Amino acid sequence: MHRSGACYWVEQDVILLADVHLGKSAHFRKHGMAVPIQADDKEYDKLNAIIEEFKPSRLWFLGDLFHSYKNAEWHFFEQWINSQTIEISLVMGNHDVISRDSFENLGMKTYDSLQMGKVLLTHHPEEIDGNYNIAGHIHPSVKLQGKGRQRLKLSCFFCTDYGMILPAFGDFTGTYTIKPKKGNRVFAIAGDEVIELN
Repeated sequence: MHRSGACYWVEQDVILLADVHLGKSAHFRKHGMAVPIQADDKEYDKLNAIIEEFKPSRLWFLGDLFHSYKNAEWHFFEQWINSQTIEISLVMGNHDVISRDSFENLGMKTYDSLQMGKVLLTHHPEEIDGNYNIAGHIHPSVKLQGKGRQRLKLSCFFCTDYGMILPAFGDFTGTYTIKPKKGNRVFAIAGDEVIELN
């Protein structure tokens, strides 16, 4: 688990991440919301940083790579993809309304789900006996409260007996506060660290 919200699967030499929501800030600006243009650059900086850190042979997006239809962001994404030398694939998410042909014309493979032995990669979390599911979609976060009524909300990796839900990789996304049950494990992103919470 990485502080960016990505996860590096050592045995498969692949980076997994979900919910980048590229183009979301441009989508909001188009509809009159004041969003700084610098918001578009952070995701590419983060992507380049984790590729440089792990030097994987593959990177798989687990859905919601783009927030909506093609906009100016698509041009920047094309440039970024063309600069990469690793295999990049997309498991389709509910926001991925851009045609599969558009991604595949860039050399990306697209899937509804990916089965890797007993590990099932999807966008929406699933509970299937005999499988460990890694997914996104939820944008999980956890609320912490101190004795002096301090409050803090942190994005997290959320693990159950059935699988793991990745935090949203995109910075310009909301989060959903989870309520862990007994046996669940929560790994919060706190600055430059990923910390398991009791």
